Amino acid sequence: MPRTLYPPFPYTTPPELSGQPSTRHRVIIVGAGPVGLAAAIDCALHGIACVVLDDNDVVSVGSRAICWSKRTLEIFDRLGIGQRMVAKGVTWKVGRLFHRDREVWNFDLQPEPGQAMPAFVNLQQYYVEHYLVERAADFPDLIDLRWKNRVAGVEQLDDGVRVSVDTPDGTYTLEADWLIACDGARSSVRAHLGLDFEGKMFEERFLIADVEMQAEYPSERLFWFEPPFHAGQSALLHKQPDNIYRIDLQLGWDTDPEVEKRPENVVPRIERIIGHRDFTLDWVSVYTFQCRRLERFVHNRVVFAGDSAHIVSPFGARGGNSGIQDIDNLVWKLALVLRGKAGPRLIDTYDEERIFAADENIRHSSRATNFMTPKTEMEKIFRDSVLHLAANHEFARRLVNSGRLSTPCSLAGLSLQSPDNTPGGVQVGAAMLDAPIEAEAGAGWLLDHVAAGDFVLLAVHVDLPSGLDKSLRCLSVTAQPEADCLHDTQRLIEARYGAETLYLIRPDQHIAARFAAGAAAAKINAALQTAMGKRA
Repeated sequence: MPRTLYPPFPYTTPPELSGQPSTRHRVIIVGAGPVGLAAAIDCALHGIACVVLDDNDVVSVGSRAICWSKRTLEIFDRLGIGQRMVAKGVTWKVGRLFHRDREVWNFDLQPEPGQAMPAFVNLQQYYVEHYLVERAADFPDLIDLRWKNRVAGVEQLDDGVRVSVDTPDGTYTLEADWLIACDGARSSVRAHLGLDFEGKMFEERFLIADVEMQAEYPSERLFWFEPPFHAGQSALLHKQPDNIYRIDLQLGWDTDPEVEKRPENVVPRIERIIGHRDFTLDWVSVYTFQCRRLERFVHNRVVFAGDSAHIVSPFGARGGNSGIQDIDNLVWKLALVLRGKAGPRLIDTYDEERIFAADENIRHSSRATNFMTPKTEMEKIFRDSVLHLAANHEFARRLVNSGRLSTPCSLAGLSLQSPDNTPGGVQVGAAMLDAPIEAEAGAGWLLDHVAAGDFVLLAVHVDLPSGLDKSLRCLSVTAQPEADCLHDTQRLIEARYGAETLYLIRPDQHIAARFAAGAAAAKINAALQTAMGKRA
């Protein structure tokens, strides 16, 4: 898509305003950004029809979220756009940290080979939204995507929700069993329900500039503390597709955002970084550091996800990634409830697990903000001392914080996971690790075989017990090629998961339980019931 072209999507008169009878829906999704569209596609993959309402008719203007983590790429791959994102995006795994004009240290976020997805891909949000819109079109009978449909009111019902919707043709109402609010930091659904965020707003502002230019910067994350070109502040540079570079510059709290966004003020700042004026401003914005969330994400039949539920400062790429991971956690649970295979308590575990993840993100983001922008002389002395020591001392590097980059949250110890006494391997609560395999259909990846939206029992170099729950899909991993098994061609599954171990995998590819060889089927079946929210 040309960088300046944002073609509008067509508005269609909704059936409720064209004489057709109104029907009750299973799910209404408010917001057609990455989180809302991911929710719609995931619902469709589970066979659940939904209506998506968005008050706009174009993709987001400006790059916005650009850093997509390995775990999020794995989720997008399950939804059908992961490979396309990798092909278009800029792949990177190395970050470099500078203090003034000196490199302090660098790190590699994916030192192990043998994984389908890279550590990170930089890709502008408008591309991701376009890919998701096109993917949603593959489900015409399950996804009803309505542009220029603005939610004007939300009413909770005993067994569902009713919304009032404004369109160019008038106002109508919809009812549904559930509503997923994915309408961003300024959520209208949140406002209609009288809800607000709790947390902290930091007295710090950053300028974001997307700059188009021919340059030879590496495909790496470059972060500066007190760089020569922006004295006393911080700066970040990321490479994007189409010769676009994202530059973030700390401004300070006493600046005027509207003044700072003016080209006559932005251009000289960029020129000091790159040393010339041969560039074009593509998009400019100013943001304030915030680390806040709703007290609860589930409010009867309304569930909040993404920025409508929680917001963090952007350093660490925890905003867009956590929103997609919200959906990965929610939709399989909603599908089980709608099919009558689990009770509403399972939706309560979305609250439990994603509030736990949001608090982890807020904690990391708050610590990064405090390190990047010291507010007292003693804090600055500490920060500068750590940066001085980090060049030669490993212990100091662990204290450097330019934004702890997004990793999947472990769910260990939460209510859907069973106690874990098995040593080594992948821990209960963690997201699965990928590895190459060989199957009857040819070479592939482990995660592709556990992406069908069901519970899976993964048997690594061990026999399956008899008497397993018939709803549980079983996959056997073997050291040698065998019929109906996954061949561990490079023995990486054994290295990462351990031999003679059974793993109960949730539909979102997190480990719900694991067992040593010889575990009784009854114990595995009980763990399955726990993971479905049917027993404590």
